[in-house]
Amino acid sequence: MGKSRMEAFSDGVIAIIITIMVLELKVPHEATLEALLPLWPLFFAYVLSFVYVGIYWNNHHHLLQLAQKVDGRALWANLHLLFWLSLVPFMTNWLGEQHMAALPMALYGVVLLMSAIAYDLLVRSLVRLHGPQSALARAIGRDTKGWVSIVLYAVGVPLSLWQPLVGAAFYVGLALVWIRPDPRVERM
Repeated sequence: MGKSRMEAFSDGVIAIIITIMVLELKVPHEATLEALLPLWPLFFAYVLSFVYVGIYWNNHHHLLQLAQKVDGRALWANLHLLFWLSLVPFMTNWLGEQHMAALPMALYGVVLLMSAIAYDLLVRSLVRLHGPQSALARAIGRDTKGWVSIVLYAVGVPLSLWQPLVGAAFYVGLALVWIRPDPRVERM
């Protein structure tokens, strides 16, 4: 089956996710810089989450540029990814409201970890559908960056329980690694 419906649905869900996140930002009642200071954890969480959702949207777009078709397995893998991404607004708000406390930071990391695993499953389902000699399979290759990222998210979760700011540094670092679109896919 064609990929256009999956692509359009994913774009719509991601747009809703971003909209929900921005609606959670509360406007201060005073017109002073001091009134903004208590909001910094929520704003930080929002910016980080916006970047992550943007990374997934960008990479999803590039991935589907190389895919010619989808099947039931790819549709379910895509829904699995969208499920985890749909939890980002909730985790963002909780993380910000709790001033980046240990448990919210760790569970934020779990959502990032599960999103990365879900994206990997989507990639694998599309590579399997298109075959090992396809342009998609050649572009993805061994996906060392993806696997290393999954491991680092898994390390970041317990580190967040020990020291939330160390976990946050892991998540920011991984976002910086992924902020540039995957050159392997762009070359194809």
